Amino acid sequence: MAGVVSSLPVKASIPRRATTEPLWVKIVLISALVVFFGLFLVFPLFIVFKEALSKGMGVFLKTFEDSATAHAVWLTLIVAAIAVPLNTAFGIAAAWCVTRFQFFGRSLLISLIDLPLWVSPVVAGLIYVMTFGAQGWAGPWLKEHGIQVIFATPGLVLATVFVTFPFVARSLIPLMQAQGHKEEEAAMTLGANGWHILWRVTLPKIKWGLIYGIILCNARAMGEFGAVSVVSGHIRNKTNTMPLHIEILYNEYQFAAAFAVASVLSILALVSLAVKTYAEWKTDQQLREASDI
Repeated sequence: MAGVVSSLPVKASIPRRATTEPLWVKIVLISALVVFFGLFLVFPLFIVFKEALSKGMGVFLKTFEDSATAHAVWLTLIVAAIAVPLNTAFGIAAAWCVTRFQFFGRSLLISLIDLPLWVSPVVAGLIYVMTFGAQGWAGPWLKEHGIQVIFATPGLVLATVFVTFPFVARSLIPLMQAQGHKEEEAAMTLGANGWHILWRVTLPKIKWGLIYGIILCNARAMGEFGAVSVVSGHIRNKTNTMPLHIEILYNEYQFAAAFAVASVLSILALVSLAVKTYAEWKTDQQLREASDI
């Protein structure tokens, strides 16, 4: 009997691909994705632009003639213009250090880079208030020397730098790890110094990853609310960035003006998204090329 069973032909089973699903499953999943995307992304954006133009283009443009609105836009650009280059320099240095050297505390450094992603922005702002505020650790010394950090532009910059500094480093570290450092070593053997290696070899290799990180950093810097709200004091024509100004306009029932300013942030976000998508595609292409070497 055992010999008979063993002689029976065994039907070969065709391995099932992980991406092979019934048609109805694909339709349900894609439909759910489209509905979710429409309800939570497209529809809110449509409402923002609809409300911004609800009283006509004249009212929309007049919103930005207001001194408080113009100052909020200008201050947002200034804070981003300071915070983003600082975080870019830090991100390049941190990524270079983590990917090119082995040292005690390397894992701790990587964890500290991610710290702002895990700390509430409100808590981050409160930390700066407790450090640089009038009753804070450095407050008396700053007051004695006529230096104001909290409720002034320096406080906004500090809070923005804190919440945005992981983005550039986190965009560069996996890319530089995948690419390795053979080209840098070759340049070093040819007599290139550190600056020449950075400018002529490393930066051209990582440019798309760097652009990707800068775009993320800039988008977060311009849209940050929590940490900036704590250190700003909500002072018109002095410490109100665009997100804070939008809240004030909305609370004052100036809905058209609030949505007009929000539409500007939305346009900046859409432009950033387009550039980010392209930079992300180029970065993935670089990673694939590095893995093939």
